[in-house]
Amino acid sequence: MRPYFDAERVLHDGVLYAASTLYGLTFTERTDLVAYHPDTRVFEVAGDEGEPVGLYVLDLYTRDSKRGGAWMNPLVSQSGLFGTLPVVVNNLNVSKPPAGSPTLLTLDEVTTMFHEFGHALHGLIARTEYPYFSGTNVYRDFVEFPSQVNEMWLLWPEVLEHYALHHETGEPMPADLVEKLTASEGFNQGFETSEYLAASLLDQSWHSLTFEAASAVDDVAAFQAQELAAAGLDNPAVPPRYASTYFAHTFSGGYDAGYYSYIWSEVLDADTVEWFTANGGLTRANGARFAERLLGVGGAKDPLEAYRDFRGRDAEVAPLLVRRRLQ
Repeated sequence: MRPYFDAERVLHDGVLYAASTLYGLTFTERTDLVAYHPDTRVFEVAGDEGEPVGLYVLDLYTRDSKRGGAWMNPLVSQSGLFGTLPVVVNNLNVSKPPAGSPTLLTLDEVTTMFHEFGHALHGLIARTEYPYFSGTNVYRDFVEFPSQVNEMWLLWPEVLEHYALHHETGEPMPADLVEKLTASEGFNQGFETSEYLAASLLDQSWHSLTFEAASAVDDVAAFQAQELAAAGLDNPAVPPRYASTYFAHTFSGGYDAGYYSYIWSEVLDADTVEWFTANGGLTRANGARFAERLLGVGGAKDPLEAYRDFRGRDAEVAPLLVRRRLQ
């Protein structure tokens, strides 16, 4: 699939195109603005009427001085109090090709670009008084929600046909390949869901212990087996994604019983995708509703209240089960 995923086209005709169509944003590259590394690129972001929105910085390529993974950071948070507009950066770790060659992405890298840009939108569209509540300054079990929603546009027909063109011939990605991509979304979901939930519940089990009870655990493996059995997830064929002794998320990653947050965010995400699909998909009106009632409020409003304001009801789990082919 890589010949159909030229990074420049994915960025401009995929990621930014979807954001422009939904939210009325325009992105103008500012080569005169110097960022923190020669490979970084700066884009000036404006709204429907040309009003300044903020700056978007893209740091696409891997290098020796850069940590692995992909992430978004607000360099400057939007604030009505201080009158600041947001400056946000997306970091990825794509291998840089030889000079003169196109950067061709894998499907995972395309997904990551859409995902991380969802975080960037959360920061750019923020409209709060206090920077403490701006953009991605929300509860951990809510922060992945907007980024996961933005992944939906990757395979949305109107967006996919706009960017998934062969980098040499300009031919669109074959329809049978698109169908295989869609069909593969349900592959192995029973295993993946079970191993993830086992790790999440194990995380919560450790953090439910008092200090005295935790100090009394002298057999970590036995405690883990006991807790998985109590949850009905002691399946030898499907071990937890992380065992206690190497679960960095639990003990050194700052999650502290919050590893469940990914699937909770996906409950909201799948329910939101269902709403977009039922209401016409990639339209300016839909983008305005999502931006004004959810993205823009950041952490200044209870997240579930903001969700109800957007969706008209609480989230339901059924769309997630359908997505994972579990219902």
